[in-house]
Amino acid sequence: MRVVIALGANLGEPRAQLEEAIEALRKVMKIEAISSFYETKPFKVNEEQPNYINAVLIGETNLEAEQLMKELLAIEERIGRKRSTINAARLIDLDIIDYQGMVINSENLTLPHPRAFEREFVLRPWIEIDPEAQLTGFGAVKELLAAL
Repeated sequence: MRVVIALGANLGEPRAQLEEAIEALRKVMKIEAISSFYETKPFKVNEEQPNYINAVLIGETNLEAEQLMKELLAIEERIGRKRSTINAARLIDLDIIDYQGMVINSENLTLPHPRAFEREFVLRPWIEIDPEAQLTGFGAVKELLAAL
């Protein structure tokens, strides 16, 4: 299955943590493309935070979407992520943005990612590696980015 994953970090050594996450992801999927790293301001936060380093990758996996999400959560935990409040600063954040264009609404996973359409830090790196990308239910990624 073709999968799009967004990566981000703004605590510790963000670039090193993204690299560590990418290496861990290579063990559970075949990575086909990785965007450049982008430095972005924190999005919709109520507190002062350092800038984020963000990237997007595209790959192929044989894992079901929920199993892949469990793998992402395990990678986050190994890197040291502690979950607190929504949009809190973090050592690493891994999100499935798209999973073979499927729509999934389960207790543990919503796909496509419900807020990807409004996040420049997801859309810009994604079109870098897939200029014709489509976000299921929302349309062309380049048009979503242009609308921000």
